[in-house]
Amino acid sequence: MRMTGRSLLNNDLNHPIKMRKIILFCILLGMTCMAKAQSLPVYLDPTKNVEERIEDALQRMTLAEKIRVIHAQSKFSSAGVPRLGFPDFWTDDGPHGVRPDVLWDEWEQAGQTNDSCVAFPALTCLTASWNPQLGMLYGQSLGEEARYRGKNMILGPGVNINRTPLNGRNFEYMGEDPFLASRMVVPYVQGLQSIGVAACVKHYALNNDEEYRHQVNVVVDDRALHEIYLPAFKAAVQEGKAWGIMGAYNLYKNQHNCHNQYLLNDILKRDWGFDGVVVSDWGGAHDTEQAIKNGLDMEFGTWTDGLTMGATNAYDNYYLARPYLKLIQEGKFTTRELDEKVRRVLRLFYRTTMDQTYKQGFLCSDAHYEAAQKIAEEGIVLLKNQGNVLPIDLHQAKRVLVVGENAIKMMTVGGGSSSLKVQREISPLDGLKARLAGKATVDYARGYVGDVTGNYNGVTTGQDLSEKRSADELIAEAVSKAKAADYVIFFGGLNKSDYQDCEGHDRKSYGLPYQQDRVITALAKANKNFIYVNISGNAVEMPWVKQVPAIVQGWFIGSQAGVALASVLVGDANPSGKLPYTWFKTLNDVPAHRLNSYPGTWRADKKVIDETYKEGIFVGYRWVDKDKTKPLFAFGHGLSYTSFDLSNLRLSQKKITENDQLTATVTVKNTGHRAGAEVVQLYVSDLKSSLLRPKKELKGFKKVYLAPGETKDVDITIDRSALSFYHDKLQKWVAEPGDFEVLVGNASDHLPLKAKFTLQ
Repeated sequence: MRMTGRSLLNNDLNHPIKMRKIILFCILLGMTCMAKAQSLPVYLDPTKNVEERIEDALQRMTLAEKIRVIHAQSKFSSAGVPRLGFPDFWTDDGPHGVRPDVLWDEWEQAGQTNDSCVAFPALTCLTASWNPQLGMLYGQSLGEEARYRGKNMILGPGVNINRTPLNGRNFEYMGEDPFLASRMVVPYVQGLQSIGVAACVKHYALNNDEEYRHQVNVVVDDRALHEIYLPAFKAAVQEGKAWGIMGAYNLYKNQHNCHNQYLLNDILKRDWGFDGVVVSDWGGAHDTEQAIKNGLDMEFGTWTDGLTMGATNAYDNYYLARPYLKLIQEGKFTTRELDEKVRRVLRLFYRTTMDQTYKQGFLCSDAHYEAAQKIAEEGIVLLKNQGNVLPIDLHQAKRVLVVGENAIKMMTVGGGSSSLKVQREISPLDGLKARLAGKATVDYARGYVGDVTGNYNGVTTGQDLSEKRSADELIAEAVSKAKAADYVIFFGGLNKSDYQDCEGHDRKSYGLPYQQDRVITALAKANKNFIYVNISGNAVEMPWVKQVPAIVQGWFIGSQAGVALASVLVGDANPSGKLPYTWFKTLNDVPAHRLNSYPGTWRADKKVIDETYKEGIFVGYRWVDKDKTKPLFAFGHGLSYTSFDLSNLRLSQKKITENDQLTATVTVKNTGHRAGAEVVQLYVSDLKSSLLRPKKELKGFKKVYLAPGETKDVDITIDRSALSFYHDKLQKWVAEPGDFEVLVGNASDHLPLKAKFTLQ
């Protein structure tokens, strides 16, 4: 007969020896439980708030544990505190998808089969949508994929300003205008962090070109710093409540930006009240004492001897590891700075790894592919449409010729740290074939040969792009086929190879690579229904622009590239994207190049290159207005398959004070025959200022969707910040009383509506 636990205990109570053993066991158990209770973190105590839990945990941590959590333990992770219940913290590259897992201490892939992802459009495309709601959708979708993969922080988004079209990393950023970038980054951060995944906004700050990025010391005036290069970061911190900021590789005021007193301590943490974690870019730390004093909280990616190859698995040798511990033990530093760093790291833990309220997430879901396609379709920009060549007339398009390597080349692999391993990527050629199936035959001609490789850190496309024919033979084939086609669509532009749209280097020229101009010129002569689709994150030179009737900016748009492009080309989706940067005719029109500011001047010791931003606040369209340069395509430009009329601009008041808000209302009508969307853009001009100001600056916009014949009133509200400039001598933002003018239209070079008001 089986004896129950209760009856066994009752039986033991009557036995004196067994009873003493039970009492002794209970005493020892109680002592053990008390000891464990004292070592447990107070996240178990629901009566305490997070800041109290942070302080409690900080007091319980040993010096070694504190050092342990402020530096990496592998390529993409940092250690937790197992004794106190804090798990390890995992980061991962973005900002366009969740990067595949790599080996513990190598950049090569781990060889997993469950780490494919959805590739979302590059951030230039998202920004070109001029739709902040899509920023929220983007962040949420990416956050769900990261959550499923067990990632606690995505290294993105990027908000560095497009200062030169040669910058190899512009495709990861949000254009040239600080206001537009600010409005697009905030919802991205909010959406990502709503899933429990930390954003790490990068690269803070002034990382505006890639060539010599570890040696460039940026020399920039305070007005340009605060008016152009910092606003998007500030918005991400103060409005988006970003939990992480990544320092940049370059220098400012001769200090590396991953440990920079001015940028990190003075501006970010003191002036903006940032309570998150400053993460070094991978290999961005250079000195232990500077890292201790100048604002770095978590160090990642640094080799043992700085920025070059060192010993493997050497994470204890990082600047914020044993060298830091040694300085404390020698009495050169107290734990004051260390405790502040650890507080921030623990706060990050409580926001991510210690918060169990978030759901598991999803990977490669239908909803994510739909989100990627929607963002792509709204971000694609119709630059030119002479003779209404677009959309493709499906009644007349019986034979469609597709030309160009970019019609078939995978664009999700390569480009640097944003390279992805995707579950699928639909090429432009395959997207058109699927959409035109049963309606038209789709033929293909190579046209040119670019980069036939297809691998990055162990991820391979599996494509065989090898080609034995000569350039002349390829052009001859394309022209011959073009003469017999109803439509010819050339997919060209750049790719994600070195010295193109790729991390680590800048482009070597503004023109198209691989002799594409020859192919385009020949095809434009061979067929009047010729369409050029530019795949890139940057503007390119177009010497043939007058010969080509239709031009589309197709960006790098990820997994659904072919579907989205086909949808726009045939008119299933009406293009509504607007350029997030000025498309200059020639490189000499760009102020950084006109003024011989880029790439800077090497110092005598050849260790640092000083790059002076001679153009100051006059970047992009601000320079166009000042220099009276006519761009190829203006900032904010983008056409539609329908037409819109903007009229009846009225202001809520003609005189305002610093505490007032001003609302501008404009009537928008769809005067065409297709449903579509228009972006109403509002610029402000200070008619009289004590300091030189741009002729106008973007200070508001709104995207409106209208059916044919439909009319809507659009309201855009501005406040004192829209009227202010940064006064370098006073070191603060100033809004001077006087007359201002509101200019409203649908591009920076098309602002037909104007109204004056006075700031009293």
